[in-house]
Amino acid sequence: MAQPNDTAGTGVMIKPGRGQASKSGLVKKLQFIIRNYDLYLLLLPTLAYFIIFHYVPMYGLQIAFQNFNPIKGYSGSPWVGFDNFDRFFQSYQFGTIIKNTIGISLYELLVAFPAPIILALMINQLTSERFKKVVQTVTYAPHFISTVVVVGIVYLLLSPKTGAVNTFLGLFGINPIFFMGEAVWFKTVFVFSGIWQSVGWGTIIYLAALTAVNPDLHEAAVVDGATKLQRVLHIDIPSIMPTVIIMLIMNVGNMMGVGFEKVYLMQNQLNVDASETIQTYVYKAGLVQAQYSYAAAIGLFNNVINFILLISVNKIAKSLKQTSLW
Repeated sequence: MAQPNDTAGTGVMIKPGRGQASKSGLVKKLQFIIRNYDLYLLLLPTLAYFIIFHYVPMYGLQIAFQNFNPIKGYSGSPWVGFDNFDRFFQSYQFGTIIKNTIGISLYELLVAFPAPIILALMINQLTSERFKKVVQTVTYAPHFISTVVVVGIVYLLLSPKTGAVNTFLGLFGINPIFFMGEAVWFKTVFVFSGIWQSVGWGTIIYLAALTAVNPDLHEAAVVDGATKLQRVLHIDIPSIMPTVIIMLIMNVGNMMGVGFEKVYLMQNQLNVDASETIQTYVYKAGLVQAQYSYAAAIGLFNNVINFILLISVNKIAKSLKQTSLW
């Protein structure tokens, strides 16, 4: 008796073609979506947000290639090609801006990125649940303080006359240091104040990952005589490594995106050589000086670099058979 895919009763089976298989797979996906339509409806607000506020505004990227005039609009403004990009690349500030942006980003990546991981590992080793909750509360409370207040606190603490830091240094005979007025201190103050503000909040994701570690592994390690440090190195860290890699990829992918608000609030004429980044320069050129096309070109350049970094780091992680975004 011939099978359903048997040709002329010969007993030779014919496999469905690639087109048929893909069509069958598409039908199954559509059926799955229809069955779970209520779950997909929950995605609509998020999709609408990204479409309206992230994809629709991309239409305005064309002004980076125009000499944009708000009165003439997109259609009436003349096209200038890559002139705005050339102007930025040939600017005398280009080297300083790129150096400051990359310098602050690398500083944060090397110092600020490991901080929540280390804190999470330390908190996870605490035996007192009450003390653990107190530490978590104290460390992530600064996250809810506004950036303006944080910068104000930094100015007060680092004041050369009345600041607590200089008062402490004076006990050892060290002359007062004008931290906020010397360019050499800007990156250090920026990064470490950021650690104080965000390290506790950043530990939440790593503590969540540590809860998934099998307790039997620690019990077996204790029986074998492993110390706490050995258990951290050989059990906890390998267990949270996928989370660490994902966070690292996302941080590297946003390397050129140094936050604007805090940098701008900490910036002054004395430390501008170390604090002028792409974000502050775009603000001054685009909003203060109304050079819309020039600012858009710089912003587009910045986003392209971030995109390339994200793709590259994700590909490297994937090639090393590590966890990746896709």
